[in-house]
Amino acid sequence: MRELAELTSALVRAESVNPSLDPGGSGEAPAVRVVAAWAESQGLHVKIDELAPGRANVLVHGGRGGGRTVMLLGHLDTVGGAAMTDPFAGDVREGSVHGRGSYDMKGAVAAALVAVRDLDRGGLDGSVVVACAADEEYASLGAERLVAHGSRPDHVVVCEPTDERLAIAHRGFAGFEIEVRGRAAHGSRPDLGVDAIAATGIVLTRLEALSRELLARDPHPLLGTPSAHASLISGGQEFSSYPGSCLLQGERRTLPGETDELVAAEVASVAAGVDASTRLVFSRPPLETDPAEQVVHAVAGAAGTTALEGIPYWTDGALFGEAGIPTVIFGPRGAGAHAAEEWVELDSLARCSAVYAAAVRALV
Repeated sequence: MRELAELTSALVRAESVNPSLDPGGSGEAPAVRVVAAWAESQGLHVKIDELAPGRANVLVHGGRGGGRTVMLLGHLDTVGGAAMTDPFAGDVREGSVHGRGSYDMKGAVAAALVAVRDLDRGGLDGSVVVACAADEEYASLGAERLVAHGSRPDHVVVCEPTDERLAIAHRGFAGFEIEVRGRAAHGSRPDLGVDAIAATGIVLTRLEALSRELLARDPHPLLGTPSAHASLISGGQEFSSYPGSCLLQGERRTLPGETDELVAAEVASVAAGVDASTRLVFSRPPLETDPAEQVVHAVAGAAGTTALEGIPYWTDGALFGEAGIPTVIFGPRGAGAHAAEEWVELDSLARCSAVYAAAVRALV
């Protein structure tokens, strides 16, 4: 417990805010150095893959090799801490480590590292790797690199916080843009102007109707229904002008089986008949793992549960699932991901570390 507290606190104190979200953020490098130094002190093999200045994946390997490989997947980047009083203190209070990233998800990374160290010392026949992927909080560039260029694991356990529930599914998402065109003119010349913002109201009404229709569908047994919503809107230039354009940005949360082509057609439909262009900006796949997969049974057995769940948020695990690698999600208890108060429970980290170790033994 003390080791987990010290390692988690050290990781929280290593500010690693994703600079794509906050230009003042340092990126993963400070936390990568903490991971590398701790792992090397434990006799583990460390590989750092730099993606850009201050941005890197770090992989910590254990086991004798020669068998199957299990990846314990995490990330070290965090969102910003401007709303927090002392975001990077890493204080231990009342059985929890507090601070930005403690729950999402440096505590779980510490639990995975301790599990790998213990497995390595026990002479594990097979391979286990803790992979800390860069940029999870923004564009998942680190996970994309691991899937495209890393050694392919046989099983993946995503260590994101689940309050010690075993998850095998989550929704995907797609970001879209609708640019409505009007005609700019002086406010005194309604005969010349076409109000792009007013026309966007038609699109918004249709988007709300689409949202209601999606939410009324028969739910997925683990994930509920798909959804769509408006996220950002901008247009116009001043009080006394008709706006020549208006940009609406939104998000569509997707279920397994829903494609980019389907979402693009939906977005086009809400802009039909309006002078507008539509496009998908980016998308990420959903995750759905067959309950019969060995990794599901291994983690369920180690955790002492038969309940399989879906989670509402997205994880890098979907990229591994899309690549055909059986993937589940299991992580610690705590609270405050992206919030003004964040903490992770130490006794939960200890249980998670034991679950990771037992599951790896069952899988290799």
